[in-house]
This record gives sequence, C-alpha cells and structure tokens, in this order.
Amino acid sequence: MEQEQQILARITEMVEDERKLRESLASGEIDSATEHQRLGVLERELDQCWDLLRQRRAKAEFGENPDDAHVRPSSQVEGYRG
Repeated sequence: MEQEQQILARITEMVEDERKLRESLASGEIDSATEHQRLGVLERELDQCWDLLRQRRAKAEFGENPDDAHVRPSSQVEGYRG
C-alpha cells in the first residue's frame, strides 16, 4: 500500500507541474513550444504512473504480488486515463 501512496503522490506532483506550466504560458514566462514539449513529457509519465497503479491494483485483486508490477514503456500505455 505504501507503493501505491508513493505513486499517487507522484501523480499529484505531476498534475501540479502541469498546472504550473499552463500558468507560466499564460503569464508569458514560457512560449507555447516549451509548454507543449514539457506537457508531452508529463503526459507520458502520467500515463505510465496510472498504468503502474492499475497493474498493482489488478494484481492485488487477483491474489498476486503487486510488487511484480513494472513500469511499461510509454508507447505501450500512451493515452491511458485512470
């Protein structure tokens, strides 16, 4: 369960980073190309975190060890929404 809390904390951090990026764009601190690039990285990481969390929960639900779940490549989990 501690692992899940760490994953959820990381997701919360990334959502906050996303909000800050959008604010930075709105205030003119960064340009749209920079925002787009950074958001792309964040979105891929978020997809991976949600996927890992989903894997862990599924393993626990079916009596398997959640620690056997692993981060999958972003290309495999792209677009996953938790």
